[in-house]
Amino acid sequence: MLRKIIERQKQFYIEKLLEAGVYKAADGHLYEKTLSELEQVYESYQRIQHRL
Repeated sequence: MLRKIIERQKQFYIEKLLEAGVYKAADGHLYEKTLSELEQVYESYQRIQHRL
């Protein structure tokens, strides 16, 4: 059950990043990232967008 929740959260971040045009992180593909790494990539993207 916990694994499904984590996979859903990962999919949420991947979809949001893909919608924003982010297909790869600096150090690899989104699908290779852990949930924590995806959260960091997403938060970094959000910070950059707020500065523009």
